[in-house]
Amino acid sequence: MTIIHMKMSGLGALAAALLLTGCVAAEDGGRPGPGPGPGGPQMCPMIYAPVCGERGGRRQTFGNACQAGADGFRVVHRGECGRRPGSSSGWNGGPGPGPVIPPHAGRPERPEFCTREYAPVCARRGGSVRTFPNSCEAERGGYSVIGRGQCR
Repeated sequence: MTIIHMKMSGLGALAAALLLTGCVAAEDGGRPGPGPGPGGPQMCPMIYAPVCGERGGRRQTFGNACQAGADGFRVVHRGECGRRPGSSSGWNGGPGPGPVIPPHAGRPERPEFCTREYAPVCARRGGSVRTFPNSCEAERGGYSVIGRGQCR
């Protein structure tokens, strides 16, 4: 029995050696690797702090700087693209008392930017009825909200 026992222990040692040859340890120096590339997925907070981004001469308003960067845009200034920071219309340091502006003057009829919150609504435009993720998206599409939740 000692010969069989010796052969079994030799086979066990050989099996262990073969298993260990497949193991590799790597040291990266403790430095974090690069973040996701421009084509990779990126999670951005849903905090509304609008910025104007630019890419290839085209400007677009984003909900925040992270969302602009995730779409490959460079932030050119805070606020919406149509409004330059520091531009004055007579209020807060501009000449004169400033013009009287009606409440909706200069605003588009439909929102240009919507948050990505999920609060489904049912909306109608003409004879078309469909579900939108939220009321802002429905209004942006030219639909009128007719109820909360999905259309039935």
